[in-house]
Amino acid sequence: MSPPDISIIVPIRNESAFIARCLTSLHNQTLERERFEILVVDGRSSDNTRELVTQFMATDKQIQLLDNPGQTAPYAMNIGLAAARGRVIVRVDGHCELAPDYLELALEILEQTGAGCVGGPLRNIGETHWARAIALGMSSPFGVGNALFRYAEHASEVDTLAFGAYRREVFETVGAFNQELTRNQDDEYNYRVREAGFKIWLDPRLNSRYYTRGSLKSLWKQYYQYGFWKIRVLELHPGSLQLRHLIPALFWLGLIMGALSAVLLRPWGSLLLLSVILPYLLGDLLFSWRQSSQQRQYFSALLLVFPTLHLSYGAGFWMALFQRLSRFKKTK
Repeated sequence: MSPPDISIIVPIRNESAFIARCLTSLHNQTLERERFEILVVDGRSSDNTRELVTQFMATDKQIQLLDNPGQTAPYAMNIGLAAARGRVIVRVDGHCELAPDYLELALEILEQTGAGCVGGPLRNIGETHWARAIALGMSSPFGVGNALFRYAEHASEVDTLAFGAYRREVFETVGAFNQELTRNQDDEYNYRVREAGFKIWLDPRLNSRYYTRGSLKSLWKQYYQYGFWKIRVLELHPGSLQLRHLIPALFWLGLIMGALSAVLLRPWGSLLLLSVILPYLLGDLLFSWRQSSQQRQYFSALLLVFPTLHLSYGAGFWMALFQRLSRFKKTK
């Protein structure tokens, strides 16, 4: 049997709520079924995720279920890479659905652009009131900065993206994913891809749907981890630093300095605190109103979603930085 054109790697753990939709979207691709394989790499799920995958395997012999004892995404990706036979490797998360023409278009765009990796902007989807508000917040520049893969409408070269289609030679040149990184492994890997001279290309024709977290608590945990692991990525690759990575941490710094000034330098010290809080509140109001222009029922929720995105990322960033500094002092 000749190798397929595309190997899809699906790293999952406890995805029973979404894995059937994900695999259905892959099964419904316009690309001929024999031209791609699906490698589901499960991190020893404790729900019925594996049983659901097994049901799909009964009718689709191109699906394989692989075990991931490391349980995190970078371990899963490396296990999948070792088994993959395709000339193009596509990552698809269990929370994601691909448009029917995604694989066919990805091959076409790789050929047209000569890029090492191509992908499209995420279309964030929510199934509850809060999840839909979170989806709106994560699709706004105010919420996520210049992370173009979350909202871009025009094709361009980018620094990173989600669920990319990579040429096999990228992995042969750059190597495997960093298994140390519980979060931000795509961000770190794509930095190495660009450093190796490969282009990463974002094309809005490549449509995917991503189901967002359903509560502020789960959103806080997600973005806290993003901020926390960003410090390790910056330790490995200082050149990957961008302004969007610093703004949430600087916001925290402004709040803390403003609060201290308000206590220690009364009454004028309160002006510093107000100079941080009032512009932010104004921006929160403005962008919440703008982002909910077609769905006004989410305006009040967005007022809380944006601060959750920013404060959680900044808190994780500072916590990781303090931990690194304390370890450094102990080793001196």
